[in-house]
Amino acid sequence: MQDYSVVTFYSTHHALKAEKVLKKEVEILVVPVPRSISANCGIALKFPTSEAKKTEEILARNRVAFEGIFPWPNG
Repeated sequence: MQDYSVVTFYSTHHALKAEKVLKKEVEILVVPVPRSISANCGIALKFPTSEAKKTEEILARNRVAFEGIFPWPNG
């Protein structure tokens, strides 16, 4: 069973920009943010936890602001 994480954002604009830059290099899925994680923009990107460092590096390189990276509840 693969572990997943989500990256959350302060705004929908940042979430959409992140989707655009990440989908070229990381397997992602747009998901609603579980309220146990954040109540900000409501959109998160789910990805394999093994890609967390790569995901953070891509976001930084493309100057995409994000709230944080969190474990996906229940795998």
